[in-house]
Amino acid sequence: MDELEVLRVRDEVLQAMYWMHSERLSESPTGEELARFLAVPAATLAPYLERFADDGLLEPVVAGYRLTERGLDAGKRTFAEEFADMTKPGHGECDDDCWCHDSPEEAARCLEERTGETHVH
Repeated sequence: MDELEVLRVRDEVLQAMYWMHSERLSESPTGEELARFLAVPAATLAPYLERFADDGLLEPVVAGYRLTERGLDAGKRTFAEEFADMTKPGHGECDDDCWCHDSPEEAARCLEERTGETHVH
């Protein structure tokens, strides 16, 4: 196995499994389910899944694979990196650390400053 290809496939598998786990679609997808999701032949993906299990990222279960804590952390990190541009605030939007989350009054003031519109309850 080419090590760069292993890293690429690892990131794709962990991202997919993290997403499936987070969306409660599957806690332990089968190799066939992952292969369909990633659009690769199951026979091609199987040795990679075994390698990731040997590396401690996946845990084989009765019908498939489950992320280990290490695999879950890695999947979360690579998912966040991959989709960072899609999840950051848009122009004119505040983020989760904005001071406006302290109270409803602060939220209204933030909205007014950003849009010029007054929010009245």
